[in-house]
Amino acid sequence: MAAPALLDSRLPIVAAPMAGGPTSTALATGAARAGAFPFLAAGYKTTAAMAAEIERMRELGLPFGVNLFVPGEQAWDAAALDAYAQRIRPEAVALGVDLGVPPARDDDEWDAKVAQLVAHPVPVVSLTFGLPSRRDIGALQAAGTRVLATVTTASEARAAAEAGVDGLIVQGTDAGGHSATHDPGRALEPVATERLVRDVLVAAELPVVAAGGVDGPRAVQGLLSAGAVAVAVGTLLLRTDEAGTSPTHRAALADLRFDETVITRAFTGRPARALRNAFIDRHGAEAPLAYPAVHHLTRELRRAASAAGDADRLHLWAGSGYRSARSGPVADVIRWLAGSA
Repeated sequence: MAAPALLDSRLPIVAAPMAGGPTSTALATGAARAGAFPFLAAGYKTTAAMAAEIERMRELGLPFGVNLFVPGEQAWDAAALDAYAQRIRPEAVALGVDLGVPPARDDDEWDAKVAQLVAHPVPVVSLTFGLPSRRDIGALQAAGTRVLATVTTASEARAAAEAGVDGLIVQGTDAGGHSATHDPGRALEPVATERLVRDVLVAAELPVVAAGGVDGPRAVQGLLSAGAVAVAVGTLLLRTDEAGTSPTHRAALADLRFDETVITRAFTGRPARALRNAFIDRHGAEAPLAYPAVHHLTRELRRAASAAGDADRLHLWAGSGYRSARSGPVADVIRWLAGSA
């Protein structure tokens, strides 16, 4: 397999950024040494924590990128959010914790992170949840960074191209974790990643990294044949030795009791694909569109569930290919996906 020039890696495999713990520097290091291109997940981290992880990767001299969450409009129905808090409060009580208090605004330290990355550039920055200003994109590029925008439709791809990005990460609806849709309120109609890649390549003349629904080498080859320069994998790395995935989440991925994935707003207020569990069944239909407020509301509940081994109250992010997630070194998974195992 040829290395994609966009990412400067030996193999056309990307270790996707998984915020909240799974993407550790050990995972990124192992993936890079195996020939893949890893992204550090800056989402939910402080600017200082992001900078420390970047410095560790620089010291190793390995290729890597950084993923940022783009802040969007943060207006939600306060009454609906309060009603949801009352609805899920017994779940927190059962775990011996209080629900969190959402801040009035949370932009994930966007300005500080961009300033840090402009002052101390990295090879690639990817964007999730939307498009920032052209000024911010241009500042990153002027510092020598290639900027990739994550898109979920052809229209989003056109907007990203017009904003001046260098490439696209095309995410199909089978992807695990948060949908990168620029409009979290829209209905997410199922779309295969291979088909979406072809549609995006017609809509925007930019190199494409494909993401979503990868369950093995055949899926990788199909996406490359569709025109992607590389294929991003996340769920398939969750059970690897180096991943920071919690023991509760790891066990659930291999537990036959969890037999399907669904898209839900129950844990964060933004659509995300997860293993279907009792919390989703009880509350998913009532969850408001209110990100990141619901994320803050349920954060301590989810931490407690993870610590207690309670998979029915935990956000078990997983893509449709989760049954193929393997334990063992991340390098083995990368080699398997690249067809060189």
